[in-house]
Amino acid sequence: MSVRSTLPPFSVGAGSPHHPDPPPQAGEGNPSPGPQVGAGNPATLDADLLARRSRSARRRRLTIYVLRLAFAVLWLGSWELTTRLNWVDPFFVGQPSGVMVRLWTWITEGTALGPLWFQAAVTMEEAVLGFLVGSALGVVLGILLGRIELIAEVLSPFIKGANAIPRVVLGSLFAIMFGLSVWGKASTAVVLVFFVVFFNAFQGVREVDRNLIANARILGANNRRLTTEIIIPSAMSWILASLHISFGLAIVGAVVGELFGATAGLGQLIYNAGHTFDVNGVFAGMFVLAVLALIAEGLITALENRLIKWRPSRVSGEIPI
Repeated sequence: MSVRSTLPPFSVGAGSPHHPDPPPQAGEGNPSPGPQVGAGNPATLDADLLARRSRSARRRRLTIYVLRLAFAVLWLGSWELTTRLNWVDPFFVGQPSGVMVRLWTWITEGTALGPLWFQAAVTMEEAVLGFLVGSALGVVLGILLGRIELIAEVLSPFIKGANAIPRVVLGSLFAIMFGLSVWGKASTAVVLVFFVVFFNAFQGVREVDRNLIANARILGANNRRLTTEIIIPSAMSWILASLHISFGLAIVGAVVGELFGATAGLGQLIYNAGHTFDVNGVFAGMFVLAVLALIAEGLITALENRLIKWRPSRVSGEIPI
C-alpha cells in the first residue's frame, strides 16, 4: 500500500527549505533603517500643512483686496455715472471727479485757510492731544474703579449720568471756556475718548480670571504686583480694543470743536466749504480725515501687536476690521 503526498511540490528558488528566499532589498519589503523621507514623515507632513496654510492665507488676502477694490470701483463708478447722467443732482451730492479736482487744487495751490498740510496738522494735533489725555484718564480711572469696588459703587450713578449727556453738545461749552485755543477742541476729543476707554478698562479688570488672582495671592503677590503683573496685562486686550474706536472719536471731537470756533483745521475747512455750497470740498475734507484715521489705525495695530505678543497669531489669513 503506497501513501501519496498531498503537499504541493517545491519549486526551485521558491522558498523551499533547501533554497531559502533571499533577504528583501531596501524599498521592496521592510523599510530601510534610518529616517524615511516621504509622506509618512511627521516633519514632512508639518511642512506640507504649513505650506498649504500659507498658500490659503495668501489667496484669502488677495481675494479680500480684490473684493475691496471691486467695491470701491463699483461705489465710485455708480456715483460718478448717476451724477453725469443727471439721475442725481451733483449740486447736492457732488462727483468723485470733482472731489479729486478739489483735493488736487488744495494740494497744489493751498486752501483759503492756508496749505492743506497745515490744516491737517492742526486737526491731528488736537485729536492726538485729546486721544492721549482721554485714554490716560480712562485707563487709570477704569483700573482704579475696577479694583476698588467701594469707589465704583459710590461713583456709579454720576458716571452713568455723565455718560448720558450728549458729549458733542459740550463743544460749545468748551469753546466758551477755552476760546479758540487748542484746548477748546481737544477737550471735546477728551470727553469722547474717555468714556469708551474707561468702560473697556473697567470691564477688562472685572473680567480677569478669579482663579488666577487667587493663585497669585497664594504665591504671595501683594496688591501692587497683583495689579501690575496680573490684572493690567489681562485687561490689555480690552484696553487696546477701545483705542481702535477712540482715535476715530478723537478726530470727531477735534472737528466738532473746530465747527464751534477755529481759525484753521480740517473742520473749519469743511465748515467753510459747506457754507459756500461746495459739496466737493466737503467730501474732499472728509476724504483727508479718513486717510488720517486709517494711518492712525495702522499705528495702533502695530502697537497692539507689540504689547500683546502672547496672543496666538492668525493662521487663516483673515484681515481684521
